Amino acid sequence: MTIRDAEASEINQLATIWFDGWRDAHGQLVPEELARLRTLKSFQERLMAALDRVRVVGPADAPIGFCITKGSELNQLYVSSQARGTGVAAALILDAERRLSTDGVLKAWLACAIGNERAARFYEKRDWIRTGTVIEQLEAGSGTFPLEVWRYEKLLT
Repeated sequence: MTIRDAEASEINQLATIWFDGWRDAHGQLVPEELARLRTLKSFQERLMAALDRVRVVGPADAPIGFCITKGSELNQLYVSSQARGTGVAAALILDAERRLSTDGVLKAWLACAIGNERAARFYEKRDWIRTGTVIEQLEAGSGTFPLEVWRYEKLLT
């Protein structure tokens, strides 16, 4: 499975994967106010801002999954519904862990929506440890949105 840097020409496809995946995984778990802020355009803007940190799986201009790192955080990980269960997400998380480690990160972390049991099981199978709940200030519109989330950590040795 080839993992590569994302191209600007793929922003729309990636935003659609993110939008659909976010609604599927989080739509019923988060406050309506946050759900209203999570538009396709908001995902396009966030992807464009993070483009130099976005890695994808899939042919040029037809990605099927992506991952974003930010500092010591595995910030986003989404795959298309058709790619679920195919190993794409596992390959992306391993790539993210390697990149974080190469960048000198000793302990990586990620935030998981409380109640997103499918994602929690996925992370835990890959030796991420739930360390508790925290309030994260999520990017939202022109500001931030406070949301209590599960925090996961992993030592990268």
